[in-house]
Amino acid sequence: MTTKQILLNAVSAKVSAAMLSEEVKNRALLAISDSINSNMRDIIEANKLDMANSKGTMSDVMLDRLRLDGDRIRGMADGVREVASLPDPVWKKEEGFVRPDGLRIEKVRVPFGVVAVIYESRPNVTSDVAALCLKSGNVCVLRAGREAHASAAAIVSAMREGLKSVGLNENLINLVEDTSRQSADEIMTASGLVDLLIPRGGAGLISSCVRNAKVPVIQTGTGVCHVFVDKSADFDMALNIIVNAKCSRPSVCNAMEVCLVHSDIAQKFLPRLYAALVDNRPENKVRLMLDSPSHCILGDREYCSRAGEGDFDREFLDYRMAVGVVGDVAEAIDHISRHSTGHSDCIVTRSEENASLFCRLVDGAAVYVNASTRFTDGGEFGLGCEIGISTQKLHARGPMGIKELTTYKYFVRGEGNIR
Repeated sequence: MTTKQILLNAVSAKVSAAMLSEEVKNRALLAISDSINSNMRDIIEANKLDMANSKGTMSDVMLDRLRLDGDRIRGMADGVREVASLPDPVWKKEEGFVRPDGLRIEKVRVPFGVVAVIYESRPNVTSDVAALCLKSGNVCVLRAGREAHASAAAIVSAMREGLKSVGLNENLINLVEDTSRQSADEIMTASGLVDLLIPRGGAGLISSCVRNAKVPVIQTGTGVCHVFVDKSADFDMALNIIVNAKCSRPSVCNAMEVCLVHSDIAQKFLPRLYAALVDNRPENKVRLMLDSPSHCILGDREYCSRAGEGDFDREFLDYRMAVGVVGDVAEAIDHISRHSTGHSDCIVTRSEENASLFCRLVDGAAVYVNASTRFTDGGEFGLGCEIGISTQKLHARGPMGIKELTTYKYFVRGEGNIR
């Protein structure tokens, strides 16, 4: 089926999607969750095909993003069920007031309509997006990358089976069949068909959508995430946070890419940092890209090299990390303001004054005190799952859940009022 026809099918379903009751949406989501679990074998077989086709063209950490197993598929199904348990924002009154002339005005949450998501190598995005769109009264059009298409197709087939089992239109959830650049361009320029476009992927995909789209776009961001270790920081706490933020899953956007260390503690802390990320890790040792002050301390040890041009602006998505030394919290904030992508940044400190200053002045979607940046996630924020993490400031910022997939309009009631 052509991309245009898929978009037209989605448009034809959006009125019925908006009018679904909360009870019906929840019943559909539970059926979708069950269908994902019951079709696990087919999803895994499709994923094996994607994995086989991607070997040799992807790094190991990116292959890990693509890989599905029983636990991950069960996690996808559980995420759909969690979305079903969340309150429905659609048609809810946010505020209401009566004007002196008697007009009664209400601000009410409403769906966008057709939400298109272009994404790359994470198959779980397929179920996350579909669940959030359904619960928020939207129709979704999914355009997966070539490397994940077989997995996405198996997941969508299972979800449409779930919709059919409760008597709902299968076109509430749609997958674009064409994985070429042409289909992405068609979606970006589908004025009148696509009400909202959300890109999820690397910097190239996101910038292409922002640059070329003729439909409204929410910019999800790359994550050049920072951890600043202040002079009062507890070293053990800081190291635990850094190891988690860098190494637990380096291929995701909330993984840290830059460590900044206060100059007063750099001589003592940096050798311990090296031990935690290199010496104490039998596998997946982290290569440290060092600025001049940190290189003076760590020297030319194995897995250490001088930071090159752009290393402090790079989303490595791998076991690599830039390291810099700064004079104080103000210098750390300045460094972050020049290099951050506005995703997630952390300070490790015992100083409430410095923590407060950091939170107020660091311009990011999520700012942490003494906690890993890996918590920037819809599930961890209690949103069930997420459709993306917005690094822009209009409409939505940070992990986007059900409410961020709605807009609002005003209901105005009068009794023959004229102006």
